[in-house]
Amino acid sequence: MFKSLKIKPGRLLQTIHDTAESFGAMYKWGEHHTETGLRRLALGDEDKGMRDWFAKEVVSLGCELKIDELGNMFAIYPGQDMSAIPTGVGSHLDSQPTGGRYDGPLGVLAGLEILRTIKENGYVPNYPIALINWTNEEGARFPAPLLGSSVWSGSTKKEDIYKVKSVTDAPPRTVLGELERIGYKGEVECSHKTNPIACHFEIHIEQAPFLEMAGKKIGVVQGIQSFNWQEIIVRGEAKHTETSPMEGRADALLAAARMVIKGNEIGIKYGGLCSTGYLDVEPHVFNVIPNEVKFSLDTHHYEEDKLRSMLAEIRETFDAIAAKGDGTSKAIPLSVEYIPVFESPPTHFHPECIETVRNAAIEVVGEDMIMDITARAGHDSKETSSIVPTSMVFIPCKDGVSHAPTEYSTPQQVEDGFKVLMNAVLGYDLLRKEKA
Repeated sequence: MFKSLKIKPGRLLQTIHDTAESFGAMYKWGEHHTETGLRRLALGDEDKGMRDWFAKEVVSLGCELKIDELGNMFAIYPGQDMSAIPTGVGSHLDSQPTGGRYDGPLGVLAGLEILRTIKENGYVPNYPIALINWTNEEGARFPAPLLGSSVWSGSTKKEDIYKVKSVTDAPPRTVLGELERIGYKGEVECSHKTNPIACHFEIHIEQAPFLEMAGKKIGVVQGIQSFNWQEIIVRGEAKHTETSPMEGRADALLAAARMVIKGNEIGIKYGGLCSTGYLDVEPHVFNVIPNEVKFSLDTHHYEEDKLRSMLAEIRETFDAIAAKGDGTSKAIPLSVEYIPVFESPPTHFHPECIETVRNAAIEVVGEDMIMDITARAGHDSKETSSIVPTSMVFIPCKDGVSHAPTEYSTPQQVEDGFKVLMNAVLGYDLLRKEKA
């Protein structure tokens, strides 16, 4: 469809690596050295540097840059009809504390490469294109994933999000405080009503091994599975480890450990996912039995009813573990508290957007090399899909690894994905014109 547009092979990948080197490159991971690690936490200094770079790039291409109250960045590239709502394409520039260079940045920088390409070719789309950098998609520094896009969609409130505290700083910092500190609390209202887009396309590494296992080059994403995040707090009694008999202890860490194991077993039982990513122990002393333990519980399933069943069994099981204590005749019951963090029902993407991606993928890699797929992790497209037509492009990543410095996609996979995304965005622009 857009084969006449000349692209610069390898430039996108070079941009990914150049910006990583400048803003957040991580060369050591534990005892291991890495060439592709990235630590660019949302609203931190590295994120500010990357945002400043991105702002200069899009303005140099002739974009109007709008920054909203949550720091979401909308770069509006001009089209023939500037009175129309822009065609949206975006992702995020923040990473995990021990992340890689593809998860997130690929989506924003591939969008940037679209704008560079059409400008160099003198191609003017029918409608403006909004290239978006969504704030704190990862939920790593601030435990509110899809932070910026969820306020934009209206599923969370700005006032609540502003109060969220970081989990990577001592003392913790708030979202509002960090937005103000780095100068990215914009004046544009964070709302799809006042700052609309007509659709949303996003490219991402798969973060799972299924494309690689099937020998396919492009995943046409149909939707996103449901998930639930919560914090579990187990409370017992602090006692001296050297003088307290093993029987009759109210060991919060022992109970929490049993809960983590049972959560894993329940996830397997239902064919879903149940994981714990962090665990905080109080008082965190060598010879004191922990009296309080807080841990994360991240549960996923494709089917909403099975996720509900998983969560019900998890709560019933955790309550029983707490009530049983150490299981001896002198057992002391513990308490367990469940704190909701984030929840999202399954997402089904828009048929027109899915077909636009499919047609673009067929043109780039051929029908035999594509695969319909469901996203297992959350993405900003989950929030946009509740407001506007949305779909995603997946490319394979080695061994399905992500959220680690070892995440990797080949130069060809990156190039193929970029071409599919560009064809999808420009193809939808033509479709909008035809429908109008």
